[in-house]
Amino acid sequence: MIENFQFGSLVVIGDLLLDQYIYGSVERISPEAPVPVLRRDRQASVPGGAANVAVNAAALGCAVKLIGVVGCDPAADALHNALAPWDTIDCTGILADPQWTTITKTRVLSGRQQIVRIDDERIETPSVQLTARLIAAGKAAIATCDVLVCSDYAKGVLSEDVLAELIATARSRDIPVIVDPKRRDLAAYRGASLITPNRKELAQATGLPLHTHDEIECAARAASAAFGGDVLLTRSEEGMTLWRTDGTMTDAATRKSEVYDVSGAGDTVVATVAAVLSAGQTLDTAMVIATTAASIAVGKLGTASVSKEELSRALRAEMVETGQTLPLDQAVQVVQNWRQHGARVVFTNGCFDLVHPGHIALLHGAAREGDKLIVAINSDQSVRRLKGESRPVQDEQARAMVIGALRDVDMVVIFDEDTPLETIRALKPDVLVKGADYTEENVVGGDFVKQNGGRVALIDIVSGRSTTSLVRKMQQAVYGVSSVKQDDD
Repeated sequence: MIENFQFGSLVVIGDLLLDQYIYGSVERISPEAPVPVLRRDRQASVPGGAANVAVNAAALGCAVKLIGVVGCDPAADALHNALAPWDTIDCTGILADPQWTTITKTRVLSGRQQIVRIDDERIETPSVQLTARLIAAGKAAIATCDVLVCSDYAKGVLSEDVLAELIATARSRDIPVIVDPKRRDLAAYRGASLITPNRKELAQATGLPLHTHDEIECAARAASAAFGGDVLLTRSEEGMTLWRTDGTMTDAATRKSEVYDVSGAGDTVVATVAAVLSAGQTLDTAMVIATTAASIAVGKLGTASVSKEELSRALRAEMVETGQTLPLDQAVQVVQNWRQHGARVVFTNGCFDLVHPGHIALLHGAAREGDKLIVAINSDQSVRRLKGESRPVQDEQARAMVIGALRDVDMVVIFDEDTPLETIRALKPDVLVKGADYTEENVVGGDFVKQNGGRVALIDIVSGRSTTSLVRKMQQAVYGVSSVKQDDD
């Protein structure tokens, strides 16, 4: 799961904002004008814009280098103070310019209802000297990062020169570039790996409607043609759609949640996608996890971050849960759901004819190797071919029921072949587990799992425990004979 991800380092460059919130209560209308009178309770300042992207990434566990511009004003001091608690955010790339105004958005709220927003901003064109400083800071930071994020609020920091230089630098080092766009001319982002527009932004950039699946595909294709990368469209309560340059489209449905405030939700999306990619996960997984993160963010009041712990809880709640026995085609779909939610999938196999402490130790050890454990059991025909006509003692459905009822087991599949190789190829587990009486070279499917980036784990077994010995004891007790084929199941 996400708590086990090894998050990398991000560079976040873009427009830095200070989000201020004035909280209070309204009990009457002013006698001076038909407006509410707010009785102020408290005021808070939080990082906004690119700074909020940095905070969301840091909350998940990324190291972040934040680059942008602030003025020499009290709002800049407030922004630095708001970032100070985040010790994994390197703020040395925040450039102060006396000609710049630190953009501030002040929201006035009564309870959870926003009454008015006051924007204090003056859009500046960066000077030649400031542009050069931004490019230099960006290039230095990119040299040690895993993902570059460009958070464009169209406030002046991400000029065409800055974008072109930094995107080219990142791509020359094979570093993914993710852009949260605000421009209508997407060509300015040429070379980026991915853009994350919302429905309104994509419609404005392409001049196309986005009501149906076909219209979304057409607009995403047009956007990609303008800048050359993938498009992740955020669709509010409808979730997200990922359009890839190979023409494939994937949807991720959002979980149902009460929406209190959408401010900053786009920052949460781009930060989560970048963070998950920095951990070596796929873009499909990043989309699913970002969809969940966004649904948490909109349930909070104001610009907010989503912690690794609360995201992990939500992802676990969303995953398909099953302890039942599934046919292989359905098992593949469930595993895909698990993996898209960030789960590491573990696989082990055996006959499990009469479950004994050795089996329990193996399954308990296997479960500790990842997040979801699949147990593949030999069918009755497979067991008879391997162990003789007297086996199995219990039929495959009985064995599957017993194994599936164990707390450590998340899914059971039954295979007819002599080995589970075809099942392993279909499910593509991240970890393949066998008992330590095997060697890694002798584990069926081990080479396939390792070729696909997984690993083989050997678990210490409980000596003197086997189905064979149990059956022999029963036969001796009943008949006074033992004619069981020797094995170590």
